[in-house]
Amino acid sequence: MACGLGLMLVVVGCTSDPDDHPVPCTSPCTPSTGVLGFPEGEVPPVPLFTLPDLSLLSAQDDAFTIRFADIADKYPGLTVSPAACDDDGTRITSDGAILAYGDGSTSYTGPDGTTVVNYGDGSGTYQGPDGTAIVNHGNGSGTYHGADGTAVVNDGGGTGSYSSPDGTELKIYGNGAGWYRGPDGTEITNYGDGSGTYQGADGTEIVNHGDGTGSYRGPDGTAIVNDGAGTATVTDSRGTRKVPADPLPGVPPLGQFPPLEALTPQESCGVSITVDAGLLFDFGDHRLRPEAQPVIATVAQALRDNAVPVATVEGHTDAVGGDDLNQRLSENRASTVADALRSAGVTTDLDVRGYGKTRPVAPDTNPDGSDNPAGRQLNRRVEIFVRAF
Repeated sequence: MACGLGLMLVVVGCTSDPDDHPVPCTSPCTPSTGVLGFPEGEVPPVPLFTLPDLSLLSAQDDAFTIRFADIADKYPGLTVSPAACDDDGTRITSDGAILAYGDGSTSYTGPDGTTVVNYGDGSGTYQGPDGTAIVNHGNGSGTYHGADGTAVVNDGGGTGSYSSPDGTELKIYGNGAGWYRGPDGTEITNYGDGSGTYQGADGTEIVNHGDGTGSYRGPDGTAIVNDGAGTATVTDSRGTRKVPADPLPGVPPLGQFPPLEALTPQESCGVSITVDAGLLFDFGDHRLRPEAQPVIATVAQALRDNAVPVATVEGHTDAVGGDDLNQRLSENRASTVADALRSAGVTTDLDVRGYGKTRPVAPDTNPDGSDNPAGRQLNRRVEIFVRAF
């Protein structure tokens, strides 16, 4: 089979004739880029990290959710989280439960031991029968301590911290800086001035100095150094070479820790399994990479083990390109994932939907209008929504 040309990613021939013209491959193609899914010489962005949904920080009593949670950390790019729904059952992504206080002070004690105290000045406390405790000081600050050990501290001025029993920790400062540590050892530091670092559990290292320069080192030994002056040095299995490369865009600031408003825990209506599209597809393509098969196999096994009757496979894109192109790409990617799951033995009734660029989870551009590669990467995703049953 001859090697083709991928959108934005040129695939060269596996051998060359004396005039250095690519010829058909007789073995798997070798991409010219040092990092899969990125143009040659491009240093991947320092990843963004997002806050957990503070309205869903209650202990999840649904055993179905707990069974799915144990697959969350097996593969990079795959996350499992509780999903929220409106009263009519429509899935939502925003904070779904807000404890609205009146002007007068009140107190409530429920038959299950739940206690709620309203001090009449916007502050209040909540104590659940499972040990969950919430304190809202009425000025945007407060604390949350879950029965499972999850803890949130919010100072109301843009700074806050979060920790969970699986070892996840993060802190965001009001000046846009912050850090994250994952249970697998992943570390992300954002200095709020355009610079940042990433250390992956697999040994991947990314450094962005915020001045257009930066570097990448992958677990396979691939190394990229961007000099910020229009060139990058790439070292991989093909040797060392200099290639044209734009200076690195700065790491966008993280924003601020949101003030506490949604205090009442909301029961999950299901789970959402999110897979980074960059793990499944090449840029602009809807054909699965061979490397995507382990992730597909894991999701398929989870669906089979839990006898999931119905699920929705949703495709999403970033805002680069036209509406029609992104809509078709999101639909095609969702269909590809659904077909792959069926081929893996999944009997779940899979509904396929594409949303194009209409449901971003991060900004594609920074406040000054410049490109936000890390935000675009979060938006390029495939989600599998499984309603609790």
